[in-house]
Amino acid sequence: MDDLDDTLTNLAKPLSSATITVRVVKSFQYRVAKALVINDLDLTNTTVGDLKERVKKAIQTQAGWKPYKSLQLDTLKLYTKAHGAKTTNLIINLENDEWILDDDTATLATVGFENETEVSFFNRSDYDGFKASPEIKWD
Repeated sequence: MDDLDDTLTNLAKPLSSATITVRVVKSFQYRVAKALVINDLDLTNTTVGDLKERVKKAIQTQAGWKPYKSLQLDTLKLYTKAHGAKTTNLIINLENDEWILDDDTATLATVGFENETEVSFFNRSDYDGFKASPEIKWD
């Protein structure tokens, strides 16, 4: 047992080689989302806009994303960081609208990303509509 490393997972990898999870949201009402895990991402040089484009490209080129190809994805919002409190909503954090990443030129490190950060990627008008009337149609 002495070989166990006590390093927190968010500190286990440098910001220049982080692993993040992007929850691509198809439907808020039906809780439909698919996770895209990105490894070895340089958070110090990758911008919010770069991440959006990388995820859009993955959706268009990787297998298993066909139902997501026509989505108009335009907004990223932090979901949680490693060892942080999680929301009860399974696909997006409806609280903390200040976690919406509006500046496409900001680097991921400067907006708070670290290893094992989870972020939601969605259509902003769908989010605003769901937030105004958060009805779940499938439970």
